[in-house]
Amino acid sequence: MARLTRDEMRGKAQTVLGLVDPAVLGSTLMHEHLIWDIRPPSIRDRDPGAEPGLANHWGMSSSTAASPANAWQPSVEVASEAVAEAVAAGCETIVELSIGGLSPDPDGLVKVAQATGCHIVMGCGHYVEDYQFPANHTRTIDDFAAEMVAQVQDGMWGTRVRAGLLGEIGCQDAWTPLERRVMAAALIAQQETGAALTIHPARRQDSPQEVMDFIAAHGGADTSRIIMDHIDRTVFDDDALFRLADTGVVLEWDLFGQESSLYVHNLDIDMPNDAGRLRAIRKILDRGHRGQVVISHDICHRAHMTRWGGWGYAHIHRTVLPLMRRRGFSAAEIQEILVDTPRRLLTFV
Repeated sequence: MARLTRDEMRGKAQTVLGLVDPAVLGSTLMHEHLIWDIRPPSIRDRDPGAEPGLANHWGMSSSTAASPANAWQPSVEVASEAVAEAVAAGCETIVELSIGGLSPDPDGLVKVAQATGCHIVMGCGHYVEDYQFPANHTRTIDDFAAEMVAQVQDGMWGTRVRAGLLGEIGCQDAWTPLERRVMAAALIAQQETGAALTIHPARRQDSPQEVMDFIAAHGGADTSRIIMDHIDRTVFDDDALFRLADTGVVLEWDLFGQESSLYVHNLDIDMPNDAGRLRAIRKILDRGHRGQVVISHDICHRAHMTRWGGWGYAHIHRTVLPLMRRRGFSAAEIQEILVDTPRRLLTFV
């Protein structure tokens, strides 16, 4: 299989099954994990501990009683079952962002796509430093950039499956020199491939703006093709949210289904519920930031999947869309959030 050129990719989207006409993508979840391992690498060779179940569901779903077993989902069969539920509810495309450090399984995702008929678009690059391979510490920006370009145009992680966007490129608190090199490399790869870039900011309100300032200082980029993830656990001040939106970046509320205010990763944060997420999105739309909103669930714990009592990948289509309609979101706004903006982002330029 020959390496794709940018001209061959321009105007198309790329799923794990190959290039497609972006018109077929339809209703899209922009940030999910289907086959993943978010256990810290230092504990992956230990006993995975308790399995998620009815008796421990609250602790597992809220991470107040964390178990390594809950943070690891390697099964193609389980992923296919979960994706089929989403497809039955109206989802047509899922963006899967289990990248370097999170045990990506491109060939497994091919099997899920074939079994379900869902368009699966895979990200590439590297997650936060704590999950990166030791060899990455000595790598250069150009080396990382060349790797990401190859992952888009040639294949990922020893397979012939190609990525459809860059990221979720990881930033932790404090933002490390290694992570900054990976981010700089992703900006180069974006310019060379025409792919969109999706970013995992640190759990600190000024982290997204810090990243956007970094991007501006590195020659800038088309910010309308950059997605800032996890807005709902990161930005709570309207002025900070509006300033971020003014950069032109796409804002991603991607924790739909998490209804608890408790956020164990940062106890200073009161997590919004789905209604709160929609109120924040309403403010952005009313301020005129059209084409700057996408949504998803970011499922990365088994307890969040319906097999283990969670809300699952169908939650937005089954529950959130009716809520949006009751709260006055127009058909055009819903179309823009779930279809038009994802399609624009997933189309190579």
